Amino acid sequence: MLIKIGQMLIKKGLITPEQLEAGIEQQRKTGQLLGAILIKNNFLSEEDFLKTFSEQLGIPYVRLKDFSIDLTAIKSIPAKFAWHYKVIPLKFENDKLVVATSYPLKLFDDLRLFLGHDIKPLLALKKEVEEAINEYYGIGAETVEGILAKSSTQLKDLEVSKASAKIDDIEKLAEDASVVKLVNQILLEAYQKRATDIHIEPFQDKMNIRYRIDGVLYNANVPENIEYFYPAITSRIKIMSKLNIVERRLPQDGRAIVKIGEEKLDLRISIIPTRYGEGVVIRILPSNMLLSLEKLGLNTEDLKTLKKVIKKPHGIILVTGPTGSGKTTTLYTCLNEIKSTENKIITIEDPVEYEMEDISQIQILPEIGFTFAQGLRNILRHDPDIIMVGEIRDFETAELAIRSALTGHLIFSTLHTNDAAGGTVRLMNMGIESYLITSSVEAFIAQRLVRLICQQCKEQDANIPADIREMIFNDMSKNNMPLPAGITKEGIRFYRGKGCKACNFTGFKGRNAIYEILIVDKNIRELILKKAPPEAIRDSAIASGMKTLRLAGWQKVIEGVTTPEEVMRVTQALD
Repeated sequence: MLIKIGQMLIKKGLITPEQLEAGIEQQRKTGQLLGAILIKNNFLSEEDFLKTFSEQLGIPYVRLKDFSIDLTAIKSIPAKFAWHYKVIPLKFENDKLVVATSYPLKLFDDLRLFLGHDIKPLLALKKEVEEAINEYYGIGAETVEGILAKSSTQLKDLEVSKASAKIDDIEKLAEDASVVKLVNQILLEAYQKRATDIHIEPFQDKMNIRYRIDGVLYNANVPENIEYFYPAITSRIKIMSKLNIVERRLPQDGRAIVKIGEEKLDLRISIIPTRYGEGVVIRILPSNMLLSLEKLGLNTEDLKTLKKVIKKPHGIILVTGPTGSGKTTTLYTCLNEIKSTENKIITIEDPVEYEMEDISQIQILPEIGFTFAQGLRNILRHDPDIIMVGEIRDFETAELAIRSALTGHLIFSTLHTNDAAGGTVRLMNMGIESYLITSSVEAFIAQRLVRLICQQCKEQDANIPADIREMIFNDMSKNNMPLPAGITKEGIRFYRGKGCKACNFTGFKGRNAIYEILIVDKNIRELILKKAPPEAIRDSAIASGMKTLRLAGWQKVIEGVTTPEEVMRVTQALD
């Protein structure tokens, strides 16, 4: 006779008799499974419960990451059934279907009846089972199957709406509980995978969903027939963001706020017409950002330099770099560092990306003539101490920013240039006189984002080519940047991630910024006044101690947080 699971857990010292009694009492009231109650109340971990349950039932406990799942087995169980019972088929073994689940009672009789042959059960963590179902069946597969199974009429409506785009049919489908659930599942998976953007792209005979994770796009695994739901998915997203579902010829931009667990996410939706329908991009922004200079990726010296320059009483601080290099995050972090009750901060942005307490934030509206320049003029009448201009795009905005700095304001803004020294030429090309630049600009800060090696699969890489090792050593030696104490050229260790589930088998998880901070000192001012080329300005800054983007990247390679290839991908080689 099997020993009761509760007694086994007490005997192993995993729970106390009082905890078991509390669990049994709750089970009488709710009818929930005892194991689920004990885990929910944090009396023990799911893994400890399943290992004990494994002993009681004589069913092996396994980790699914150790399994290579057979696609033939996947096809033997429909997605709807897999999700309902939280079971993942693994393989066929001697005419038996090997399946994994987190709680097998009653399940196996149903499976045997459904399949018509025997099964071999295994126990696995609920989260691992659900992740495997998502990975092999596709996100929302059970929802797609459920809708298509409703009736042949429903499928016909989907086909009609896809072909002829009938608004009334699509609007009804968009409000259907199953379609709402499908869109929510897409958003949830993107959030769980740390995606910053969701791309929904229609083509002639298919629909792609891709997630941008750590700056790189990855295909999401989607079920077959999801293209039928493209009009309903698009309309549901439009409804969420209060956009016009009838308008399909013009681009539209909207915003929605959703809650996942305890966190609110700010969604920025952009929709554009393409050849086969409307393309949708959803930017995912956390409502509350933890903004800290220490977490941006600055080395110790650059952190001190930046903290000093952002506390200047007036002047312009310009952050440069391409789109998606993290400039806005750096600006927000700087504002968060210096905000206080003693100063008034106003920002003018396109769009306002993160909401910040105690800072007045303004969204420009070019379609009605409210541009950066117009907004900047009006901001000055509100007695600000510090102003952030989202981007300096033209002469008018640049001139107003400089005039504001010269009249005692501290201005933060961005430019699109390849490096810090290029900022001077960019301003001159806009028509700004060199003497105005030297009188107002305090610093140019260039930045890039590098992917970080996944800590869960990080390993030493002994196969780095000798020429890369030589290049790193030569770059650092030429620019008076010594290797850390005790490390020689031959002793530099390189690392990379071999790829695991935690990092989507990329070897990278998370990103950090690398910086190039050019302080406009006396020497730099003289060069700007002489209209010297960027190369001369850069060389003078390096002589004064500036680390270029490439050198900052090499420092992170030596620290073991990124790879040489990643640094070379985002930075220019030194002359």
